[in-house]
Amino acid sequence: MRRRQKCVFFPLLALALSLCIANVDAGVTLQPPVKLRWHYYRRSTTCTYAEEFVRHQVELFWKKDRSITAKFLRLLYSDCFVTGCDASILLDGPDSEKTAPQNWGLGGFAAIYKIKKVLEARCPGVVSCADILNLATRDAVHLAGGPAYPVFTGRRDGKKSKASMVDLPSPSISGQKALAYFQSRGLDVLDLGTLLGAHSMGRTHCRYIVDRLYNFNNTRRPDPSMNKAFADQMRKKCPRRTKKGQSDPLVFLNPESGSKYTFTESFYKRVLSYRSVLGVDQQLLFSNDTLQITQEFAGGFEYLRRSFALSMSRMGNINVLTGNQGEIRRNCQYINNGKTQ
Repeated sequence: MRRRQKCVFFPLLALALSLCIANVDAGVTLQPPVKLRWHYYRRSTTCTYAEEFVRHQVELFWKKDRSITAKFLRLLYSDCFVTGCDASILLDGPDSEKTAPQNWGLGGFAAIYKIKKVLEARCPGVVSCADILNLATRDAVHLAGGPAYPVFTGRRDGKKSKASMVDLPSPSISGQKALAYFQSRGLDVLDLGTLLGAHSMGRTHCRYIVDRLYNFNNTRRPDPSMNKAFADQMRKKCPRRTKKGQSDPLVFLNPESGSKYTFTESFYKRVLSYRSVLGVDQQLLFSNDTLQITQEFAGGFEYLRRSFALSMSRMGNINVLTGNQGEIRRNCQYINNGKTQ
């Protein structure tokens, strides 16, 4: 899965992507990570149709609420970037990861719990919550117009979940710090530029952008990198918060996608026109590498589709547990000894 050993992405990103992967929908185009397997449940367990069960449930949820794609994407990110893809974000408890301030507003839990319940009824004790979260996110992305990328499976669920473990960065983080954060998880600059494309759909609370609108870097002025007309538009939707308990409206991360929740390259076009909602998204222009990534994806959806498939697969491999390293929870909300932690 180490792309830089076989591919050179800069300055010929488009050419490199076409050489690295010809068809992201076929499992043979990606080298499986150590420990995980392609179609693990079909080949090595009694739950032969596990992936089909997950896909069917995701389709039912998506038809009722298309925002499920954005919710799953953020849920998976919040899981994998903390202790690894071990479904620790799904655990309940007064001091669990889901209670951390950085995870405020997370959604999609009920859908994952329902999918797990369905699988337990059909093949109890076989499919991990960590695999369910990865598979469900892949299926939801595909329904939204993204790639049907391979998900290698065989993960086990973690047994620890502490709010103190959560060190997810602020939405206003600088480009250099964001890259360092990704690199600390074994990812690279292309993963950073690609995975931020998840913001092509979904919503965020105004609390995460009021600094850009009213007091950027304590200057008492808007972020100078934000298009002025767009900043004026956003201030109408996100008034300055001055009182405790004041409402915190939701705004779309990518108005072009809006309530349709479609995965498109329009997010990158907004970055180039300085109309990003989150500060971290606008930081894609902070270096020549991320600028070129943004330009390539804005100019061609196929480049984005292929790179997103690779980066999602790489993110899903962060510090996975297999075998006796973890367990297969009977209920995603609790570890199997019945305790919350």
